[in-house]
Amino acid sequence: MTKEKAVLLIVPGLRDHVREHWQSLLQQQVAGARSVPPLTENALCLQARVEAISAQLAQIDGPVVLVAHSAGVLMVVHWAARHGSAGGKVRGALLATPPDLGADWPAKYPSPATLAEQGWSPLPMQPLPFPCIVAASSNDPLARLDAVREMAAAWGGELVALGEAGHLNPASGYGPWPRARELVARLS
Repeated sequence: MTKEKAVLLIVPGLRDHVREHWQSLLQQQVAGARSVPPLTENALCLQARVEAISAQLAQIDGPVVLVAHSAGVLMVVHWAARHGSAGGKVRGALLATPPDLGADWPAKYPSPATLAEQGWSPLPMQPLPFPCIVAASSNDPLARLDAVREMAAAWGGELVALGEAGHLNPASGYGPWPRARELVARLS
């Protein structure tokens, strides 16, 4: 008896869908992959982001593997704190380069204080109800490796050190990130 193949649900960060981003490319490469659509209103509202994840999950029959990047990781963690694993529907999550809400971020990003006003903190720091892999960069401008290591441990996740990968986005040279498929395969 074989396991039913999981659907990938892409959970982008605050920049939503960037055509050259590894998440967008992954969605194009994997048959049946879906993505949480961008918000047209209240883009910084955590509650709206969590509801958007729930709405997409409700449209998927069968198991799901979440693939989140940056603030998308924070969205997934908040969603899981409220909804568990959706009755076992979520088989696992790849959580790539989560930002540290306690860090000083570059000016082009919303401040952690702005995000706090929109419900993003405190960040849930308890084990997730599904397996997760947390991918961390040693030179991410949004989080120190030690902070991501603490998040991974709190969430019960396996930490995968990426080396110097910046924020794992097009500005850091990613485009394609072939390792994402390998890590997703381990979860599904």
